[in-house]
Amino acid sequence: MKKAKIAIIGGTGFENLLEKARQIRLGTPYGIPPPLHIGKICGKNVIFLPRHDPDHSVPPHRINYRANIYALYTLGVQRILATNAVGAINLNFKPSDIVVPHDFVDLTKHRSATFYDEPPVTHIDVSQPYCPEIRKLLIETAKKLGFHVWDKAVIVCTEGPRYETPAEIKMFRRLGCDVVGMTGIPESVLARELEMCYTSICYVSNMAAGMQKRLTALDVSKFSKSVVPKIEQILIETIRILPSERNCPCVNALKDARFE
Repeated sequence: MKKAKIAIIGGTGFENLLEKARQIRLGTPYGIPPPLHIGKICGKNVIFLPRHDPDHSVPPHRINYRANIYALYTLGVQRILATNAVGAINLNFKPSDIVVPHDFVDLTKHRSATFYDEPPVTHIDVSQPYCPEIRKLLIETAKKLGFHVWDKAVIVCTEGPRYETPAEIKMFRRLGCDVVGMTGIPESVLARELEMCYTSICYVSNMAAGMQKRLTALDVSKFSKSVVPKIEQILIETIRILPSERNCPCVNALKDARFE
């Protein structure tokens, strides 16, 4: 089966970035992920994984994150560039802003969040939750393309599928969170457990609950369509300039992480 070192995880439509793409299905010990698309971007093999399935039929709390990440790992992926639509909590952030988070708060409740339920007991370090090498390139690329980008932000991930209450958003703000979303965790943690690089590039699709009169999925979807072309440009250019060798701590995430 064809291999690729780079993957994009995002919503339906990003598969159009791939040249000469073909669809593959792959089983894993954790279940079957959505159909994967493998093709080329700037001459490099890249896999696209539609997080919610091609028809956006899987809600965030029912995504099989372990199957998704393990499938990419099986296909040789070493670097994951994930896209996420988020709501703004920070009063300085506005819809259409691009955000590259540097940290997260995990408030999910029922998701399978590790590959290591059995011995040896494994504790991975998440002092830098996102790959610093890819983060740097994403930020530099966005600025070079002339886009406004927030280069530091804390994202809080909630269980969903409901939106958050105004009281919850007020609490998140007091905790130091800047944006809120329902995906991304445990994706980033699972990738780290397999020594894969993972970085998220987010786009603000709405102000969070209590900061606008009403919040609907339809409004978020319509707004996202206007921002996604910018994200696509950033992804393409970042993939083009990614060095062939990884020079980041993600490579050795399991070193000294286990009780054996």
